[in-house]
Amino acid sequence: MLLAIDVGNTHTVLGLLDGAEVVEHWRIATVAGRTADELAVVVQSLLRQHPALGADEDVAGIAVCSTVPAQLLEMRDLCRRYYATVPTLVVEPGVKTGIPVLTDNPKEVGSDRILNALAAVHLHGGPAIVVDFGTATTFDAVTSRGEYVGGAIAPGIEISVEALGTRGAQLRRVELARPRSVVGRNTVEALQAGIIFGFAGQVDGIVDRMARELASDPDDVTVIATGGLAPLVLEESSSIDAHEPWLTLHGLRLAFERNHPAG
Repeated sequence: MLLAIDVGNTHTVLGLLDGAEVVEHWRIATVAGRTADELAVVVQSLLRQHPALGADEDVAGIAVCSTVPAQLLEMRDLCRRYYATVPTLVVEPGVKTGIPVLTDNPKEVGSDRILNALAAVHLHGGPAIVVDFGTATTFDAVTSRGEYVGGAIAPGIEISVEALGTRGAQLRRVELARPRSVVGRNTVEALQAGIIFGFAGQVDGIVDRMARELASDPDDVTVIATGGLAPLVLEESSSIDAHEPWLTLHGLRLAFERNHPAG
């Protein structure tokens, strides 16, 4: 089985893949300063929970991407020290993904965004827009030829809620849930309405503009949502066509297979 690890700014998602199937997955906090040894304790404890894995040797490959440079260093050390005999891929500039990156500076594009584009093209074809609801809400555009041409970055839902609670004297953090109506009858519902419907409107607005630039017929563009906070907006957005919660994990699998072909 392949162990895929996506290290994000807030959470780290680990997935166990048997071929194209995600058979198990975990989400843990990304902790600044966590060492390779500490990461090994967490990873090995999680793996032991899966009945199909009797030992670490059952992990046949590891694929890692990270938006946190310090944690990427520790992940490298983890793989080197605890899984020295296991084929490992760390996705970074220069690694073959099959996705041409046509931005001004390809090296500054996060590896997770390239992997999302790779998985989007594989699963749905192009043109496509990937909306990733994480620490930031990112919008990534992929052409009909499978080229990554750029995107947009907006503050994430949780960041915005935290900022509002910090800067608003009479406001507080609320549960991220759909209110009864867009017209809030109390402060909690008013905040929820602004958050949920506001972000849905943001998604639809940016996607509409991006799709018109990406294709002569915007209806040809497939819009794919991913990320831990995507379920908050799915039902309220009119532009999202597909929900792929493990898009980055699939991208890691595809990149691993390209760089470590079977046989």
